Amino acid sequence: MDVHLVGGGWDDSHAAALYRAFVDAAARRAGGTPTVTLVVMGTGPDSLEYHARYVHLLDLVGGHELSVVRVAEGSAVDASALDGADGLFVGGGPTPEYHASLAPAFDAIRERVQGGMPYAGFSAGAAIAAEHAVIGGWRLAGRPVCPEDGNEGLDPVTVVPGIGLVAGAVDVHAAQWGNLSRLVAVVEAGLAPHGVAIDEDTALHPGGRVVGAGHVWHVDRAPDASASAPDAPDAPVTVRRLAAGQ
Repeated sequence: MDVHLVGGGWDDSHAAALYRAFVDAAARRAGGTPTVTLVVMGTGPDSLEYHARYVHLLDLVGGHELSVVRVAEGSAVDASALDGADGLFVGGGPTPEYHASLAPAFDAIRERVQGGMPYAGFSAGAAIAAEHAVIGGWRLAGRPVCPEDGNEGLDPVTVVPGIGLVAGAVDVHAAQWGNLSRLVAVVEAGLAPHGVAIDEDTALHPGGRVVGAGHVWHVDRAPDASASAPDAPDAPVTVRRLAAGQ
């Protein structure tokens, strides 16, 4: 599947590296200028100003027509919103709300991506793309595992079924928000078998290719732990750090 995961960030100088491959994949699917559907959360004035950032970044790349689907928090996304999309871009913001609103369309999204439609997820859109979606929280077993500021309004670390476009779990804003430690805790506790934490202005493209300014952090169960008890809590983990070109 053609899945592009972005850890957040707004640096214009990295727009081409982060998004060109996604737009090009949509163009191949369309056989010409593609229609990219951008799904973003919120309909108030502040949300519209925030959504304009995505439009700006994609405009820097060019070569597409953009259809923006703005979803009111608490409302469900109908699968018909995907009609006519050559590529689907799911933005960032409140991850629990994105998960709840898009959940009714998960099957349709997965079916279309399996059929060749490229998917790009930014921050929340990257987190919910995973099989095991880390939607927020900052404590595990009552103890802090990451800074409280990025808790998404949740106290316990919360992992729920995601769209299932990539195996394992995805966390975002890794270095900037301190979320790498949350992913380490998630994997160690057996809430996901493995995962990646992505820095801001950094993307993980198909085939494991890393682009952008930061790192993608791969968190896995240690080989002996995975072989003996893949779902056991408190098993050792390994962390690998990859930058663009590695």
